[in-house]
Amino acid sequence: MSKVIAITGAARGIGLATARALKAKGATVVIGDIDEAAVKDAAASLGVTGLTVDVTSRESFTAFLDAAEEAAGTLDVLINNAGIMPIGPVTDESDADARRCIDINVHGVMLGTKLALARMLPRGSGHIVNIASLAGVMFTPGLALYNASKAAVVGFTEATRLEVQDRGVHVSAVLPTFTNTELVAGTRSPKGQKNCEPEDIAAAVVELIGKPRPQVAVPKKLGTQVRLGALLPERLRQATSRRLGLDKIFLEYDPDARKEYDARIRSSS
Repeated sequence: MSKVIAITGAARGIGLATARALKAKGATVVIGDIDEAAVKDAAASLGVTGLTVDVTSRESFTAFLDAAEEAAGTLDVLINNAGIMPIGPVTDESDADARRCIDINVHGVMLGTKLALARMLPRGSGHIVNIASLAGVMFTPGLALYNASKAAVVGFTEATRLEVQDRGVHVSAVLPTFTNTELVAGTRSPKGQKNCEPEDIAAAVVELIGKPRPQVAVPKKLGTQVRLGALLPERLRQATSRRLGLDKIFLEYDPDARKEYDARIRSSS
């Protein structure tokens, strides 16, 4: 895979696993993250270029893309992966958490997409991959902020795809299920369901870049189940949710296990 690929939020988790998988396939990878120390360490471990980026800032995001192209060449793919996941009762979520969640998860994706399109559309080639979530199409108590942000990413990605589909640039969304990263710290898995690993999402991204499609769920079978479930009566959908424990997973969690993560996502660096 002889492509130049930039990834945001890539110092850990899905972003780091994706960088590793793409580099293994021969891509030239540049990773970015707001955590300067972590992104430098991650870049050193992978043998790639690592840069600091604040996806909520046009100036910072532009500088990241400029530096990525200076280091690696013309950008073929941008993966908008940076995101945070505050959880808990909606009445307990602070206004600051709400603003930050939307600013990073939604505005960050919109900004990255617009900046990448400005580079890709004039030359008629490129691919933008936005990491959304099945939480963008399947709604869960205790996850209202995250649900709202990822639903916005799903809608924004599809509308943008339709707008530019005849101009040589692909725009795709990836919708992972529960994945074993810091985002789910202190929570349990739905009954009978095994969490994905970051490498599972990375493999789906690699496949998507090789064969662009509008949207892919991970795992694929769960995406199909969610679509079919939407056709069921409301009462049956809620009964299924209760049976899987989805009605309580993000309300009854271990706050101590999330302390480190929560502190970091509320920090500006």
